[in-house]
Amino acid sequence: MTADTAPGTEPSVPHPLVAAARSLADDLLAPCAARVDQEGVPASHVEAIRRSGLLGVSAPVEYGGAGAPDPVAREIQEILAGACCSTWFVQTQHHTPVRMLAKADLPVRERLLRPLATGELLAGIAFAHVRAFPRVPVRATADGDGWRFDGTVPWYTGWGLNDMMLLAGVTDADEVVFAFTEAREQPGLRPSPPMRLAALTASRTVSLDLDGLRLPGESVVLRTPREKFALVDRPRNTNASPAVFGVAHAALRLLEEAGERGPAQALRDRIDCLRHQVYALFDHPVPHERIEERLALKTRAYDLMRAATTAAVVAQGGRGMDLGNPAQRLAREGMFLLVQGQTGEVRRAHLDALAEI
Repeated sequence: MTADTAPGTEPSVPHPLVAAARSLADDLLAPCAARVDQEGVPASHVEAIRRSGLLGVSAPVEYGGAGAPDPVAREIQEILAGACCSTWFVQTQHHTPVRMLAKADLPVRERLLRPLATGELLAGIAFAHVRAFPRVPVRATADGDGWRFDGTVPWYTGWGLNDMMLLAGVTDADEVVFAFTEAREQPGLRPSPPMRLAALTASRTVSLDLDGLRLPGESVVLRTPREKFALVDRPRNTNASPAVFGVAHAALRLLEEAGERGPAQALRDRIDCLRHQVYALFDHPVPHERIEERLALKTRAYDLMRAATTAAVVAQGGRGMDLGNPAQRLAREGMFLLVQGQTGEVRRAHLDALAEI
């Protein structure tokens, strides 16, 4: 599969990491997805991803990464999400810390970028709460030559699997401070029991109670005004996630296997056309422009993903309600993607679109 071609089409010369992702998906992730959904992402899945080189897909070559273009990274995310959305969700957290380190000019870059790029370390993220502003779930306070973090991280994925955590808090001056720490219980940091979720319980998601967590100054990777962070962050949540297309295409494969080739092809044509439009905006030279168009395409992607997963369930009939059946799992994973990374702006756009159906 070549980058940003539709899943299922014949490749010409696939990128080596796309081929690695496809092999991992076909040989390990998809065959184990039903069990993982019920039992949790195993450490062996994480080890397989580490060995594959996928964790360094976007990392600089000089630090041991692949330096692959964004279309390759997107295609890999589609493949993994369509095979096992829980495993995809754990590893996808890793790529934002890598990208942030690659742009940094601070000591933490030299300490962590290479082990993250090579997969020696796996990172998770604890900063989605910054999008809740003016609420400040986590407060960062200067403390000598370091920082103190207090509050609650509502969601942290990959607990027990990740080695490092990228944590963010907001100062009294509305500056966002991003810093790395080990992803383990420690003084000032206590995890909740694993959350029981309707979908992706397997992703080992917890909340984190921060009560005076102190991190040294050299752990900081970025300090930026909150408004500037919001501008940079906006395209991340107004664009449709590649995982949406991965889950949709997995559902269409089930539909075809059930003998419903006509409906599958009709949906595939519409999804692939939309996918092309979405990815064109991903590559737009000014990422924070054309927000209304991005949101419209995102809500349309949700509609088509929901249609594809619903069609897969309908084609299965009563069998689709068995927890071992992939159709209901894909439908639940699709439901999760509707709210993953959601902001107030995205929620409003989605609800307005639903009201017009």
